[in-house]
Amino acid sequence: MLLEELLGKVEILSVEADLGMKIQGISYDSRTVRDGELFIAIRGYETDGHEYIEDALKNGAVCIICEEAPKVSIPYILVEDSRKVLASASVVWFGSPATNLKLIGVTGTNGKTSVTNLIKHILEESSGSKVGLIGTNGNFIGNRELPTEHTTPESYEMQKLLDKMVLEGCEYVVMEVSSHALYLSRVYGLEYEIGVFTNLTPEHLDFHGTMEAYADAKALLFPNCKKSVINIDDPYADLMISKSKGPVMTYAINNSSADMIGKDIKLQADRVEFCTLSVGDINRVELPIPGVFSVYNSLASLATSVLLGYDINEIIPTLRTYEGVKGRAEVVPTGLDYTVLVDYAHTPDALRNIITAARDFAKNRVVVVFGCGGDRDKAKRPLMGKIASELSDFAIITSDNQRTEEPGSIINEIVSGIDRSFSSYLVIESRREAICTALDTLNSGDVLIIAGKGHETYQIHGSEKIYFDDREVVAEHIKMMRVKSRKQKIEDLD
Repeated sequence: MLLEELLGKVEILSVEADLGMKIQGISYDSRTVRDGELFIAIRGYETDGHEYIEDALKNGAVCIICEEAPKVSIPYILVEDSRKVLASASVVWFGSPATNLKLIGVTGTNGKTSVTNLIKHILEESSGSKVGLIGTNGNFIGNRELPTEHTTPESYEMQKLLDKMVLEGCEYVVMEVSSHALYLSRVYGLEYEIGVFTNLTPEHLDFHGTMEAYADAKALLFPNCKKSVINIDDPYADLMISKSKGPVMTYAINNSSADMIGKDIKLQADRVEFCTLSVGDINRVELPIPGVFSVYNSLASLATSVLLGYDINEIIPTLRTYEGVKGRAEVVPTGLDYTVLVDYAHTPDALRNIITAARDFAKNRVVVVFGCGGDRDKAKRPLMGKIASELSDFAIITSDNQRTEEPGSIINEIVSGIDRSFSSYLVIESRREAICTALDTLNSGDVLIIAGKGHETYQIHGSEKIYFDDREVVAEHIKMMRVKSRKQKIEDLD
């Protein structure tokens, strides 16, 4: 492809290259550059591609797109925003795959993974279409899982993935759209059939700085959506609505002006039941995932499906067959008379939601094991400690992904938020030991929540990923407890 074809309508500041040169590929990572490729230098969260232009040249780059002139002799094009150029060039390189798909983007702090998976389930069950999914738990084409690095991939990988989904016959693609992806132009140039806003609570403030900046980043989705679905129980709903360019369908539990309302909510240990009120229709809904947040997730998914043209009476039955998402209010089988949940809750609001959900059906105590990630927003740590002390009966504060921070320092910041009148907590730095200790304390009717890791099967120490699965730790410890119990019974008989 010629360079001028690849650039299309990109805004250029200056050209020091032959626009008629042939380009063999695109790269934004100097380590992957091959002979004849265009290297686009982007500024990342931790590194700056401009520092690796010389490496890209050595690896075969024939031209550079950059925001500042390179220090080495090589054809280059100067632009104002190389991230947007990477996105635009990637669209051209892969032949605009999104034009052959119906995209649904879901943004918000909590619920993105559950809502995207629920929409995918509804569409597949209702239409028989093959649906692609891009999100935290993985990328999927139908039921086939593909590897993933970020909640929303970099723009080049995004276009490559969409192209693959077109080739494999997808009609819809449902994707989580993170604030990072919006702010860093990873989804620049995409137009969505529907944009969905779930909620906004403090998260990623280490990156965005303020809640206002975080909200503004989320709102970048909606000018690029033909229609929008907005949770108007959330205080940031008005901002999202103001940025929406097409029809908006609202949903809520507490706001009677919403287009779709959840009422008469019945919370059970293994499901939620509620009524939806919408445009003169009243329907009874059942979703086999516990918690009030499951009502919100259901409403968002139902509203999206209705905006896509599906009959609400036909799609509601599909919710009963939904099996949930790994690591989201996931019940770990124990065969014992207490409940163990693994949940991805790693924000104050998410932790509050999962503890509250457990409180609604617990016959006895609610016990929580959690930590906070290192090198991430520190402001949420004492808030999560406060929530655990206010809502749980017993808490164990432990490690999560410590990254480059000392786990003890992270734990101390969590503990600083614990209510002084709350003494029913332990600090156990080893996550394995914390989980095992929690299991040893459980009584009949208790609910144990192991929060923060969810679907993840690793812990990050420094820059190294070490295999660790909360579910496996539970299973191994319960097996050991059974062995000890059998041995004790044999000794008692002797």
